[in-house]
Amino acid sequence: MATPVPEISLSTEPQAQPEIMSLVRSFCKIMERIAPLRFAEKWDNVGLILEAPYVRPNANRVLLTIDLTPQVVEEALSTPTAIVVAYHPPIFKPVPALTLATPLHASLLRCAAAGISVYTPHTALDSVTDGINDWLCTRVADSLRDINWSARFIGPAFPDGLGGVGRVVSLKQPMALADLCSKVRTELELTSVQVAYARPEREKVQISTIAICAGSGGSMLLGVDADVYFTGEMSHHEVLAAIQSGHNVILCGHTNTERGYLPWLAKDILDFIQEEVAQPTDPAGAELLKDLEVVVSQRDEHPLFTV
Repeated sequence: MATPVPEISLSTEPQAQPEIMSLVRSFCKIMERIAPLRFAEKWDNVGLILEAPYVRPNANRVLLTIDLTPQVVEEALSTPTAIVVAYHPPIFKPVPALTLATPLHASLLRCAAAGISVYTPHTALDSVTDGINDWLCTRVADSLRDINWSARFIGPAFPDGLGGVGRVVSLKQPMALADLCSKVRTELELTSVQVAYARPEREKVQISTIAICAGSGGSMLLGVDADVYFTGEMSHHEVLAAIQSGHNVILCGHTNTERGYLPWLAKDILDFIQEEVAQPTDPAGAELLKDLEVVVSQRDEHPLFTV
């Protein structure tokens, strides 16, 4: 007697549980309100990078990180994390294969297997009003905008006052470049920054305008009319081009211009969740969102150290 062949479903419909689909998609709507994805750079890869196929039992945490490193994944797995918001996209370009041989791919596979989804805002969060570049403005100037300083966009403004690309801060009172460097170190909790001087009289350099770009700002900042370019990193030749054209440069490490913003983002996410719960646009989604806690990763860190 022949052994019965088990019935195999050929359905292409997703088999993920409705709860996780609703939770993840409801959370994506919250993030879209904070940093609309249409404002991301054209080359960027933003939004829901990884959608877990099932709901993780008793998971009620959103973990915020700059990078999805193996250490951060271990942190997510050891806590009731349902969603990781990784500021940098774990996947930038098309991937021909996902295997455990590549650490980043292994991290994504482990998240998927554990029921953890991954969302990336990246450059949308840089440019939006009250995003990372605006936060950097308050770090290098102060919180008294329109009193002690003003700012304009490097690129065109987005519609409805929702932001724009880059920032140029104009100080009402000039300050010494040395004092600006000290302020950057203090505000970003750093022990040192890198400085390139456009003039040999270093102690006499005064600053009235500061061009700002989070992360790697060389391609955006070069050619901008400002006394100093402030960003995380620039290439050797970009730094030379800047100082040879009369612009000072302050560099403090790529992720050091981004990581300090995560507590601000955590507050924004909680505020928008509370608003959705109070006045739900999607009652079912609001019910799932209401118990989420938002936590900044303790394992995420800048990969370079000064020794």
